[in-house]
Amino acid sequence: MNFVHSSTKPGRYANPSNLQLLIMSLTKKVALITGSTSGIGLAIATTLASHGITGLILNGLGTPDQISTLISKLTAKYPSCRVIHHPADMSKPAEISSMIADVIDTFGHLDILVNNAGIQHVAPTEEFGDDAWDRVIAINLSSVFHTTKHVLPHMRREEWGRIVNVASVHGVVASPNKAAYVAAKHGVIGLTKTVALETAALGPSIEITCNAIAPGWVLTPLVEQQLQVNASRDGITLEEAKRRLVSEKQPMARFTRPEDLGEMVAFLCGEAGGTVTGSVWTMDGGWTAQ
Repeated sequence: MNFVHSSTKPGRYANPSNLQLLIMSLTKKVALITGSTSGIGLAIATTLASHGITGLILNGLGTPDQISTLISKLTAKYPSCRVIHHPADMSKPAEISSMIADVIDTFGHLDILVNNAGIQHVAPTEEFGDDAWDRVIAINLSSVFHTTKHVLPHMRREEWGRIVNVASVHGVVASPNKAAYVAAKHGVIGLTKTVALETAALGPSIEITCNAIAPGWVLTPLVEQQLQVNASRDGITLEEAKRRLVSEKQPMARFTRPEDLGEMVAFLCGEAGGTVTGSVWTMDGGWTAQ
């Protein structure tokens, strides 16, 4: 089983037993990743499959042909992992409840929940539409509550579970014109800590953790499209467009890769993450250190 890091240095995972332990800790696990048909969510799903999970539930947008192609590619690359897609609308609590029930009915258990679904709307607060506010809060924050609420009873029965919430650097600091997104991501971090405390007190035989990842700029296909537009508009190279965008906020002046977020999720879901709970892992190139 290969790790996706292309920059792995000699000596990393130098003890083969440690590498094997990490892989073995995720075998026979079933993971649901919301918003996982593209971008960060797909990278997390792919990375977990590479670490040996045997059940993977994708959720997100796409035509039937696109979804079928995606499942076929993942299954071909990771034949020991059963991959399905659930079309639940993450703004609708009833569909979220049905999704959790369907997953458990299909696989018998749900061990890992990654809340990644999210949308954005940009406008000054006094011009922010009510419908836009409600939809951002519903998908970016309320969906995290609903998935967590419905998966926790099952995780308690199984005495094991991992919940990882993909928040944002905007859950730690703010930017103008993003009222709903910033409020939602701050809420996700608060919810993460509350769930962590509630599950930490369940007893020594029960190991359920809840953590959040707070990325800054991540080089997703959506961001790459934005960069192409910026480069054409300003008459600059794509590399210069990248530098300008990321250096506004991140002292490292480089993007986080989606697969790096996947590896962080794999760590939090593995044996080494057994006592890591209630934490917020910023992956922001120094953005919040300023």
